[in-house]
Amino acid sequence: MAEVPAPMLALCQSDALVHGGRAVAFDVLYAGQACQAFAIRYHDGVHAYLNRCSHVAMEMDYQPGRFFDDTGNWLLCATHGAAYVPDTGACAGGPCRGGLVKVALSESDGVVYWHPDNRLQPVDF
Repeated sequence: MAEVPAPMLALCQSDALVHGGRAVAFDVLYAGQACQAFAIRYHDGVHAYLNRCSHVAMEMDYQPGRFFDDTGNWLLCATHGAAYVPDTGACAGGPCRGGLVKVALSESDGVVYWHPDNRLQPVDF
């Protein structure tokens, strides 16, 4: 019996994500609660995480869509200063309790796709 491919949802055009630039926000259901996630580009890869610091479950951006420090090398929590590695979500310093919750993305033909899974579903699912 063939496996049914997981659904993919178009999230944004590839050029909407620039290394170290603004994130693209999107809503997800995580553990039965609606919350926000964000997609970024770090070097040539696209990555996404829940917008929730591992230190205290608060949104991290200091302005809408702004997560990177001035160098474009770290994702920062604006509230407590926790720093995360952009391509893994691992804690790099500050008050972290583990890493960020990763959201599966892919990129093909100029489009970034979100791959919902058992943990992370579209809000209107």
